[in-house]
Amino acid sequence: MRDSFANDLLSWYDRHARVLPWRIAPQDRAAGVQPDPYRVWLSEVMLQQTTVAAVKAYFARFTDLWPTVQALAAAPDADVMAEWAGLGYYARARNLLACARAVAAQGGFPQTESGLRALPGIGPYTAAAVAAIAFDRPAVVVDGNVERVISRVFAVEDPLPKSKPRLAALAATVTPDQRPGDFAQAMMDLGATICTPRKPACGICPVIAHCQGRRAGIAADLPRKAAKAAKPTRRGIAYVARRADGAMLLERRPDRGLLGGTLGWPGSDWTDAPAHTPPMDATWTTLNTEVRHTFTHFHLILTVQVAHVPTDAEAAQGGFLPDFAPSALPTVMRKVWEAAAPHFD
Repeated sequence: MRDSFANDLLSWYDRHARVLPWRIAPQDRAAGVQPDPYRVWLSEVMLQQTTVAAVKAYFARFTDLWPTVQALAAAPDADVMAEWAGLGYYARARNLLACARAVAAQGGFPQTESGLRALPGIGPYTAAAVAAIAFDRPAVVVDGNVERVISRVFAVEDPLPKSKPRLAALAATVTPDQRPGDFAQAMMDLGATICTPRKPACGICPVIAHCQGRRAGIAADLPRKAAKAAKPTRRGIAYVARRADGAMLLERRPDRGLLGGTLGWPGSDWTDAPAHTPPMDATWTTLNTEVRHTFTHFHLILTVQVAHVPTDAEAAQGGFLPDFAPSALPTVMRKVWEAAAPHFD
């Protein structure tokens, strides 16, 4: 099955490959144009838990600011974190910098999965993707799109995430030794454009002849997923203070933990019943509007308190920054600012 499946898929990809800013078109690759491993790696890190549509603008800004891995490695942490704001999963940004600096120190990216796995922040999926796409090394690349395709092609009814090892093993049975990079991208494109989560376009699928799920009439119901536990709700307090000279009270969150290394408003821990002492003596006003945000594992509701303070004010938590850019904040902190901003008009 491997050769016929791969041939059918690659023939389709040669005609219908998506045009993406980090991708080398199959025709250009066939003509000898080599992908830039930096751009491949950067795109794969950005695309984790994020859509292609959302990533394009971030990728363009990053590659304009830091066109090489050496340039990114030399960038100040705060600048990179500010550009990452809005992409979420901020541990990825910290790992991105650590990896860039390791690659720059050793003179370039390793070309093997094992060598890539040795770099900071690179797991099995990213190592396989970079090895295949950037260096055309035979590697089994399995993301969410590929899991969906494989579950349908082989009619795997065991639910995710328990079925992940089986899906990876089945993906290996159809991954060719030739053109593994194009094959990996073709599988991603197939899942993103035809073998979609809802209403798959089976009638135009290039591998319909191989699809056991289609023959069984269950393709659209796959992959099955185990029931998710309900997300808990946590609460917190965020303090927004502006000095008379316009400086805003902000703090840099610890490197480790949720939103690690990002700029944000001082506040309480996020718990079932938050209690917190304000970051400074001031007349604090509690807004009537709460800020709501959902993370991967919980919902968050923030009470926002605001204050105007004199130019010589000092804080026990955080510090006053004269140049405040809401775009440098992670999404939840931008929501806090949007709620608080009218108070400072």
